[in-house]
This record gives sequence, C-alpha cells and structure tokens, in this order.
Amino acid sequence: MGMLAEWRGLTKTQRSTFFACFLGWTLDAFDFFLLTVCLKAIATDFHVGIKQVAEAIFWTLAMRPVGAFLFGLMAERWGRRPTLMVNIIAFSVFELASAIAPTLPLFLVCRALFGVAMGGEWGVGAALAFETLPARGRGFFSGVLQEGYVVGNLLAAATYGLLFSHLHGTGIWTPWRVLFMIGASPALLAFYLRFKVEESPTWLEAKAEKTRNPHVGFEWGKLVTYLPSFLFLVVLMTAFTSFSHGTQDLYPTFLEKDRGLSSGMVGLVIVVGSLGALCGGIVCGSLSERFGRRKAIVVSSLLAIPMIPLWAWSHGVVAMAAGGFMMQLMVQGAWGVIPAHLNELSPGPVRAVFPGFAYQLGNLLSSRNGVFQAGLAQRFAGGMLGPVLSGTVLVVAVVVAAVTASGSEAKGVELSVAEETNA
Repeated sequence: MGMLAEWRGLTKTQRSTFFACFLGWTLDAFDFFLLTVCLKAIATDFHVGIKQVAEAIFWTLAMRPVGAFLFGLMAERWGRRPTLMVNIIAFSVFELASAIAPTLPLFLVCRALFGVAMGGEWGVGAALAFETLPARGRGFFSGVLQEGYVVGNLLAAATYGLLFSHLHGTGIWTPWRVLFMIGASPALLAFYLRFKVEESPTWLEAKAEKTRNPHVGFEWGKLVTYLPSFLFLVVLMTAFTSFSHGTQDLYPTFLEKDRGLSSGMVGLVIVVGSLGALCGGIVCGSLSERFGRRKAIVVSSLLAIPMIPLWAWSHGVVAMAAGGFMMQLMVQGAWGVIPAHLNELSPGPVRAVFPGFAYQLGNLLSSRNGVFQAGLAQRFAGGMLGPVLSGTVLVVAVVVAAVTASGSEAKGVELSVAEETNA
C-alpha cells in the first residue's frame, strides 16, 4: 500500500517523466540483451565462432563510458529531455544498423556505437527522473528505475523465446536480424518524450540563473574540483558492477556445466532469479527511505553471503531456483538503492555527467570479470565454477559493504543546482 501511495502522490507530469525514464532504461537493456540471446545465431550467419561474435559484448561495455560522458555534457548544456530524446533515437538507429550489417567487422562497429548510446541513457534518464520527482519516496522510485534493466532482460528473453523459432525461412532477413529490427522500435519513445514529458525543473532553474549571471553553470574546471568525489563513485561502482557481473555472467554456464541442467531448466532458474532481482530492487530501495541508503546497501550486500550454500552448492532445479531468487534478491536489492544514492551524492552542477560516467567506468573496469572467474576456475578448481562463484560473492559483498560504509550519505537532499559535494 505504501508503494501505491508513493505513485498516487505524484503529479501527472512526474508520472509521465518517471515512466519515460524507466521505459528508456528498459528498452535500452532490451536491445543489449537481444545480442546475448542471439550470439549463436549471429555466429552461424557470419560463419565464425561464438567467441568472435562475443567481442561485440566487450565493445558495447567498453564504449559505454564514452557515451555517459558525451551525453552527460549534452544534458548539462542543452537539457535533460532533448538529450534523452537524441540518446534513445541513437541507440535505436545503431540497433537497426546492426540488423543490416553485412559483415562481422561492420557489425562490431555498430555495436560499439550502440555502446556509446547505451552508456548515455542511464545517467541522463536518472538525472531527469530524480530532479523531477519529490524527495519523499525517492528510494522506492530508485529501486523501480534500476530494475528496468532486469525487465529489459526478461523482455529480450521472452521475445527470443516466442518469436525466434517462428522466423525461419524469411529469406535474407534471418531470424536474429528481424529481432534486431524489432529492437529499433524504442525510437518511438522519443515522441512520447516530446509531447508528454517536461524538462527537469532543476535544469530550468540553472538555465534561468545562468541568464541572470553568465558566470554560473557548467565549467570544465568543476570536473577537476570534484575529482575526489568522482573517484570514490568510480570505486563504488566498480565494486557494484563486479557484484552483479560476478553473480550473473557465468551462472548459466555453472548451472549447465557443473549441475548438468538442460537449457530449458537453466532458463527457468535464470527467470526466477530475475524475479528475485526485481523484488529486491524495489523492496530494498523502499527500505532505504526508512533506514538510510548506506545501511540498506550494507545489510543487503552482506546478506548475500548466507545465500551462497543454496545458490552455489545445492542440487536440483527447485533448490537452484530458490538459491538464484535469494541471491539476486540481495544483490539487486543493494543495486536498487544506487540510482538515488548516486544522484544524491553527485554535485548539482555536474549531476547529468557524474552518476552515469562513474557507473559506466565501473562497468568498464569490471568488464573482464567473467574471463577472470573462468581463469581461476580452470587453474584452481579443475574447471568447476562453484568454488569461484562462491568466493566472488564472499569477497565482493564485503568490499561493496566496506566501500559504501566508508562514504557519506545525502538521503533526501534537495537536487538543486547548488554545488553539493557529498561524496
């Protein structure tokens, strides 16, 4: 009831803005995960191995910080709403370009450009959402917004499962290309943003202030001034992205290789885990309103440790699904606090740049996580992933809790143009 009350308490403009930002992040993730479910089909089409096509994932992740920085600067100068519109059109166009790429090298270029666009969406969308929403209930909306990524994953899996097998025999438009063309549909969201969403009140306030005083506003020197705060956020997000990638990337392989589950059962376990992630983000984000951002993150991340036996050492589909649900409940529970926490810790004059850029740099620094885990398993565990996954959760959960606890908190701070330096 409390969550429903938070939603009902919003104005029509605030609801439209939050819905658009949530949908933007969801559809961004949908386009990204279409690649992961189509790897084998793409490799077959280009007559190469899966490893060669998997380079597209790396290039997408590697280019996301570039997009976070560039689109963040655009949002500071020209506004959150128009930048988000351009951003959504951009990742839709590059998704469509991927669908018609005739060769693998061109496909990799398209995915790298898609990564630039994808990297910009989270930071700009989160800034627009939280600068529009009231401070009260920010934790709940943080949890919902972050789990748009999980919803995008589920949509990609559902689209693949429902359509892929029915698309054979479509001539040059092989099934994966048709799915990627469907993935270009988020461009329509730009029209919704144009007619239903208003500009961030915070940015409008900053623009008005700059009109009165031309010396006020974004300056390159401010990025250097805020460097200590920024570096802290990068370390925090590196720990967080290691937490999520460390429990997700190789887990399907673990279920198939270590536990011998069929592909159907692996999919079932992953879907149940995704539902746990969705619940965790919303519930923990909401609880952070009462207990504070840091405490919610620390408790949720540390509670992942007791879930290790059920998650990595149990047998049978039911037990593994329960383990997947509980692990992702805790991991993504901690993640659900992040959109609000990062925006509250980011200085007002660079809020469109700071959260997204720090988030995506953390993603870049942890992008080789899966390779590192696989190497450890091969060297020390006879190829078995269970011990490595367990060790990853144990170490990273403690690091996430320690880094979070060592930082500051600004729960409920007014997201204005004031030069806040909270981190």
